[in-house]
Amino acid sequence: MAVKRFGILTSGGDAPGLNSAIRAVCRTAAIQYGMTAVGVRNGYRGLIENNCFELSGDDITGILSRGGTILGTSREKPFKNPEPDGEGLLPIDSIKRTYEIQKMDALVCLGGNGTNTTASLLQEEGMNVIGLPKTIDNDIVKTDVTFGFHTALDVATEAIDRIHSTAHSHSRIMVIEVMGHKAGWLSLYSGVAGGADVILLPEIPYDIDSVADCIMKRRDAGKEFSIVVVAEGALSRDEALLPKKELKKRRKLMPYSIAYRVAHELEEATGLESRVTVLGYLQRGGTPSAFDRVLSTQFGVAGAHFLAEEKFGNLVAMQNNEIVAVPLSEIAGKVKNIPVLGDGNGVEHSMIAAGRGLGTCFGD
Repeated sequence: MAVKRFGILTSGGDAPGLNSAIRAVCRTAAIQYGMTAVGVRNGYRGLIENNCFELSGDDITGILSRGGTILGTSREKPFKNPEPDGEGLLPIDSIKRTYEIQKMDALVCLGGNGTNTTASLLQEEGMNVIGLPKTIDNDIVKTDVTFGFHTALDVATEAIDRIHSTAHSHSRIMVIEVMGHKAGWLSLYSGVAGGADVILLPEIPYDIDSVADCIMKRRDAGKEFSIVVVAEGALSRDEALLPKKELKKRRKLMPYSIAYRVAHELEEATGLESRVTVLGYLQRGGTPSAFDRVLSTQFGVAGAHFLAEEKFGNLVAMQNNEIVAVPLSEIAGKVKNIPVLGDGNGVEHSMIAAGRGLGTCFGD
């Protein structure tokens, strides 16, 4: 079955490079194979609501360097607690109907873990699906890198650089919260690139006394300020012992994000003034870096070739600088955490080892 018409959507959080990838998929599919692209607005919600339109050449002109996504996005999860609509249709039934109404031969889904987990389930439902790995968290398994990560890394690193000057001027502890959900890739890389004194990651539960001891040693050595980078998913040793549901419940009850708690704990432990900066959506927005434009273009072009070659049910992934096909079923529901002990051989991950070599404290 030759693919003549395919749908394309972006789902989950926006990330730099989405428009570059959309452009690459659609242009390559049209130029190389004469395919027609159908844009699906607002992620899986658009599939449920049949909110679609044909993407023309004009629609994708000039979007290579644009941030966000021209298709819009949502965090709709059609397989999670599905409720029938007014016609009695479940979300998956509505999705299948849209797929048929729009005469799609296949569907390309651009997104992170949740998006590609849903894509895998749609494949199991009989649809022809291809996934592309988008997330600033860099936490999709079986791909070395995701587009969006490097732009966010650049932004976070620049922020840490700028905060350094304020920290030095005011002799304070500066706590900087970086995105990353359950994985600390962005915090680790930006922390090392920005010369952070402390980096707290989800993968290495911290002891606040250990962090305070590190900061006081710096103080005693005549260093009047400290930079502490905290991943939004960082957790203490006590929290690491809690069942997942209990941890989630406690986090919901926190009146502020993790960086504020760490700053408060450090002020109490050291008596030193602390200030917090939460980078938030700054890391996800704006123009994609040259690296992410190139990477997302590579993924997008490969996605079009996957359509032509009928490599359905696969994620377009990068392994050892080569584009490969990875079954969506192998990545669904999984998170790529930093392998603290490398590949299980007892040797620390190279970036953690580099940080320790520089004297960085990881709170353990």
